[in-house]
Amino acid sequence: QVQLVESGGGLVQPGGSLRLSCAASGFTLSNYVIGWFRQAPGKEREGVSCIDSSATAFPYSTDSVKGRFTIFRDNAKNTAYLQMNSLKPDDTAVYYCATREDHCSGYPRDFGSWGQGTQVTVSS
Repeated sequence: QVQLVESGGGLVQPGGSLRLSCAASGFTLSNYVIGWFRQAPGKEREGVSCIDSSATAFPYSTDSVKGRFTIFRDNAKNTAYLQMNSLKPDDTAVYYCATREDHCSGYPRDFGSWGQGTQVTVSS
């Protein structure tokens, strides 16, 4: 059974950092694509970043997160991560990881298996 479990969210002050984890079970994460998405209240879910089976990373979000967020994975732990630095209040959202075969995509509809999400709140 494919399962993804996110963790690492929380309350952080502007300028702070968080590392989100996406622990996979029921499949070998390194053989698939892992995408990170986020959804703020009243907004559509948007792609943040993606890593494919060759460990190539694709930052999908807008320029507002480029250079601040990094996706990577630890094959030994079957876990993917999203390192978020220099956080801003606009980064406040529920963050989800999801998986699919083939290539990376920034569209949530292309991903079939999702975690439950982890809340990230950036506030002073």
